[in-house]
Amino acid sequence: MRRENGKNFFFTSESVTEGHPDKVCDQISDAVLDEVLKRDKRARVACETFISVGLVIVGGEITTHTYVDIPGLVRNLIRDIGYTHSKYGFNYETCAILNAIGRQSPDIAQGVSVGGAGDQGMMIGYACRDTRELMPLPIQLAHELARRLSVVRKKKILPYLGPDGKSQVTVEYRDGAPYRVDTVVVSSQHTDEILDRTGKKITARAVDEIVEKVALAVIPKRYLDAKTRYLVNPTGKFVVGGPQSDTGMTGRKLIVDTYGGWAAHGGGAFSGKDPTKVDRSACYQARHIAKNIVASGLAEECTVQLAYAIGVAEPVSVMIETNGTGRVPDSRLTQLVRKLFPLTPRGIIDYLKLLRPIYLKTAAYGHFGRDEPEFTWEKTNRAAELARLA
Repeated sequence: MRRENGKNFFFTSESVTEGHPDKVCDQISDAVLDEVLKRDKRARVACETFISVGLVIVGGEITTHTYVDIPGLVRNLIRDIGYTHSKYGFNYETCAILNAIGRQSPDIAQGVSVGGAGDQGMMIGYACRDTRELMPLPIQLAHELARRLSVVRKKKILPYLGPDGKSQVTVEYRDGAPYRVDTVVVSSQHTDEILDRTGKKITARAVDEIVEKVALAVIPKRYLDAKTRYLVNPTGKFVVGGPQSDTGMTGRKLIVDTYGGWAAHGGGAFSGKDPTKVDRSACYQARHIAKNIVASGLAEECTVQLAYAIGVAEPVSVMIETNGTGRVPDSRLTQLVRKLFPLTPRGIIDYLKLLRPIYLKTAAYGHFGRDEPEFTWEKTNRAAELARLA
């Protein structure tokens, strides 16, 4: 997305809760990765999960000397997410779990074990000044809404909500900058108790409660006005949700995981992959680089593209694009990035401390724009040095 002075437009991003079927799968895959990394830092993990009515399938390629109790791990995680009763259409105690995990191909391993990239592809990082987190405003607000849905459910503030849910935010931009929130969409699974007499839609009172306790609790007042629309469960009701209503798979929420559609995407998923897979580690490093460039004051926004060939350590290309907002040429920023930031898989893993069991936290509510200490790629520790050298 290119920002231009005088350009007015609307932009929309969405997020989903931890109980969305695709996000349940992402969390299972990353929970498996975490369990392996706790005992085997040299493991190779590419874990995929599929979920449907009463069934979870965990597959992929894992090479390790340790053991993971897949059924126990899956049941505990689904319980923690909130699928604890048949009224939500899925129950952690009664669902079937199939383990279909195999070993990583030795053809891939021979290139990775010597420090090469785990796959080919291009990885994108982005940052801008829309928010304190240096993220585009629509996706940041959508994540906060989705996370708030989980909070009000688990704290019994709105006890009738279920685990599955989605959010969507449309922001009006004027002169290329966020001006106001135009539309807020909140869709949350719920029990029958808030249906009206027709049984076809939730009550007006429930709509008002969700707007007050969710939307108004997280969206800054400066972005709201009398014209802002709030659409709560627009179909009327959302009783049947979770895996009962929709199958889920690892890696199907790539845009939710990254920048909400504002920036480009290389196409690779994150969850379930150990950091030798540059789909994950190089995307984290690209975000780290972009965020440090913006935090340094050298640009108002920044896109970073890294590209790799399987089995080759150094990137085949490095591209910095500041969309005309840079205070120094993009070519100079590219030189500084190559000088200051490690870009080989091993270098990135060591620099960002990626061989830790930190990945379950990343699997819901976005991999970027977070301030938890595990998210090392969100640090702006090189901003001052970038500014000085530039």
